[in-house]
Amino acid sequence: MKLRNLFIGMAAATFSAIAMAQAPIVIKFSHVVAADTPKGKASEFFAKKAAELTKGKAKVEVYANSALYKDKEEMEALQLGAVQMLAPSLAKFGPLGVKEFEAFDFPYIFDDTADLHKITQGPIGASLLAKLEPKGIKGLAFWDNGFKSFSANTPIKTPADLKGKKLRIQSSKVLEEQIRSVGGLPQVMAFSEVYQALQTGVVDGTENPISNLYTQKMHEVQKHLTLTNHGYLGYAVIVNKKFWDGLPADVRGQLEAAMKEATAYANKIAQDENDSSLEGVKKSGKTTVYVPTKDERLAFKKAMAPVHTKMADRVGKDLLQTIYKETGFDPNKL
Repeated sequence: MKLRNLFIGMAAATFSAIAMAQAPIVIKFSHVVAADTPKGKASEFFAKKAAELTKGKAKVEVYANSALYKDKEEMEALQLGAVQMLAPSLAKFGPLGVKEFEAFDFPYIFDDTADLHKITQGPIGASLLAKLEPKGIKGLAFWDNGFKSFSANTPIKTPADLKGKKLRIQSSKVLEEQIRSVGGLPQVMAFSEVYQALQTGVVDGTENPISNLYTQKMHEVQKHLTLTNHGYLGYAVIVNKKFWDGLPADVRGQLEAAMKEATAYANKIAQDENDSSLEGVKKSGKTTVYVPTKDERLAFKKAMAPVHTKMADRVGKDLLQTIYKETGFDPNKL
């Protein structure tokens, strides 16, 4: 009887060990935007690729729309290990103490995605991601969302049209100065709270890539949208460094390959998603879309140019000059 119980116990222990060995490594991937945005779709793409390439050894669980944490809370959750992966907007790293990332917030610093990718896909981008490691964060990739445009309930054709408007922004000193440069009143607010704030008049307007505006239904509570394309909104895909370094080498390599594919996918669909969202906004009939003339766009550039001088010390003059050299932008020649 004792021998039989011993064999039963040994069998149970063996079965338990096998089950544990076969249990997938769970990666909670949290983000604050809708599942049908470029970031949302890229996150799901990564989850699928991770399962394929690791042959089920890793399971990525994607939580969209602040299902786990609001954007004010998610960075701390990552550092504590409550979630393993995030894709926060680049403005989030300024408050974390890595102010260099706020260079991406400077108005009109990138003329198009070709200019942008010289930075995000080159040595400057790699050096920026490396600055996160002392914070317990490993940077894996940059994902595009798109260029931001202003919305409000009154027409926006000149910088003066934004004077006195309460405009929602992310937490970024550069973005605060950007709004002040056109006479607006910057309002820092969590992304999940913006729709209601627009609906109730707590804020008058906002700046967003069109895909965010449309998928969050902000166009339903904004009468005017002007395609200023004045600033960039992108994300850094990041993981808890201790978790990442502790992964088996083969799994980590397979996840890196999955991330490489997901990044190519994310950046490929970003513009298409913004284009289709713009068509959705137009077809809704709820928001009037205005395309600035060349001179009107130049007026916005000139109005915002002083931001580059005023905020240069915050991100580092040398960093800005390096970016200018790559992109050909010169705020002093506007």
